[in-house]
Amino acid sequence: MSVTNGKMRPSLTQEILSHLGLANKTAAWGTLGTLRTFLSFSVDKDVQRLLRAIAGQGVDRSAIVGVLTNRSREQRQLISRAFQERTQQDLLKSLQAALSGSLERTVVALLQPAAHFDAQELRTALKTPDSTEDVAMEILATRSPPQLQECLTVYKHNFQVEAEKDIESETSGVLRDLLLALTKALKQAEGPSTEGTWVLIFTQRNPEHLVRVFDQYQRCTGHELEKMIQNIFHGDAQAALLSLASVIKNTPLYFADKLHQALQDTESNYQVLMRILISRSEIDLLSIRAEFKKKFGKSLYSSLQDAVKGDCRTALLALCRAEDI
Repeated sequence: MSVTNGKMRPSLTQEILSHLGLANKTAAWGTLGTLRTFLSFSVDKDVQRLLRAIAGQGVDRSAIVGVLTNRSREQRQLISRAFQERTQQDLLKSLQAALSGSLERTVVALLQPAAHFDAQELRTALKTPDSTEDVAMEILATRSPPQLQECLTVYKHNFQVEAEKDIESETSGVLRDLLLALTKALKQAEGPSTEGTWVLIFTQRNPEHLVRVFDQYQRCTGHELEKMIQNIFHGDAQAALLSLASVIKNTPLYFADKLHQALQDTESNYQVLMRILISRSEIDLLSIRAEFKKKFGKSLYSSLQDAVKGDCRTALLALCRAEDI
């Protein structure tokens, strides 16, 4: 929190993220996610079921997926701790030894605490130039303030470096400034600049206000703001500003677009599909499904059925949950 005229005001990140998406809204039955807390939860039964699944003649992948995709992340953490206590073995390592490929990566993501998974994805993105803007902007711009703070804490602990330091060394220009702003590390630029102005507007204005600015701009010019961004900026800077504008205007649609792109790749991008479906399954995946069907004319569930192959298909479909008619 910062102080202005003796009054406490939210940080830039809190101002931005508290208005992004639908994370704080609920559907009639309590959440816009597809995954809820399992009411008949028995940690002992789940531990036994997983033990049988990996200790038998053959690995029962269906049983593993059935347990992990029907429990909340908190319940999965309870299962993991109970498994360790009862068997003196690490559940994650046991499942990694029993599985392989895309299903193994999906199970690892399901069992990791959210902040640990986000920190690893952010680190990988910052060290992989082709995916820096896409993944880093997704994580930094769509997580709630507490989630983001925990992610940054885990990042420092696991990699022995502040995320801001990696952003400074691995990115540049507008992309760097936007990412630093979203991690609460943006320093005020000395003197005006066109790029600096865009960064300050995008990161220091209430997103609800920005939506009105976007609408007013379109009415006055006849063009969407995104068109102006495309005309002025190029490369990573353009992609970063377009991503942030998309998140601010409609977070579920932003994720629907990302899922559709991942499904259109020559070989479906399982990492993107897995990251979004797992991270949004307890938040707003129902809204994402609705936006996907509205824009692309086909349900997300059917699209996954058609495009995804291999063992992880069942897990991703289970997280998506159902067909949208």
